[in-house]
Amino acid sequence: QVQVVESGGGLVQTGGSLRLSCAASGRTFGTYDIAWFRQAPGKERELVASISWSGGSSHYADSVKGRFTISRDNDKNTVYLQMNNLKPEDTAVYYCAAKLSIVTAYHYWGQGTQVTVSS
Repeated sequence: QVQVVESGGGLVQTGGSLRLSCAASGRTFGTYDIAWFRQAPGKERELVASISWSGGSSHYADSVKGRFTISRDNDKNTVYLQMNNLKPEDTAVYYCAAKLSIVTAYHYWGQGTQVTVSS
């Protein structure tokens, strides 16, 4: 089992940058795939980026490709989401989620961190 806690959200102007962190507990963090989701008011939750347990594979939503980078440091039990060239449409609550590689659904979720991009 793993617990995840997000940090790093805040208010930034259009074109600015933020780095979100997802800190995880548990000795087996390195066996979990990690993803960042986001949910804006009145919208469905969407997958932003994901990274495999080894860090060897990552995927991005089309809306963030070229602007966001997901990475992980298994020695520090932490996954990062570097967000550059932020846009107002990136405003949302960002959630970190974890799953074992052998399953399809993310079943461990954090509380979320607010990202607000002002125009």
